[in-house]
Amino acid sequence: MIVIADASPLNYLVLIGHVDVLHQMYGRVVVPAGVLRELTAPGAPSSVQAWMNATPDWVEVRHVDVPADSGLDALDEGEAEAIFLAERLRPSVLLIIDDRDGRREAARRGFATTGTLGVIRDASGRGLIDLVTALDRLGRTTFRVSPALLKELLERERGRPGES
Repeated sequence: MIVIADASPLNYLVLIGHVDVLHQMYGRVVVPAGVLRELTAPGAPSSVQAWMNATPDWVEVRHVDVPADSGLDALDEGEAEAIFLAERLRPSVLLIIDDRDGRREAARRGFATTGTLGVIRDASGRGLIDLVTALDRLGRTTFRVSPALLKELLERERGRPGES
């Protein structure tokens, strides 16, 4: 499976100190050049800029020229590039993307998606991180999530075998 990451999940995983779970779970991660530009632009957190400017060897940056496409026009550059790249790399692709419109368009095109919370949940399920700690760190960033979804994640964690 080819894994393509958009900007938001990379940003937040770097900020909470868990970006390496992408490598642990997926091996190689493809990042469109537009995502690299977004995360190294002025205004991006300095820790994110630093990480993106020295990406590890398991991150592959790909340049993408997105043609006119009505389904992608409403998305930002990184999301449009990620979805277009996924189309070029079919059939087995996972998009890591948080933006609701981007996820909707990816699903419309038949791609599996997950986001920052999905990565954190899956990493916790594999014993790679502590879910409560990761969510606490995430809560100290600008990440937006409904309290109901956070409650659901924590209740599932408490219900896992081996958890109290």
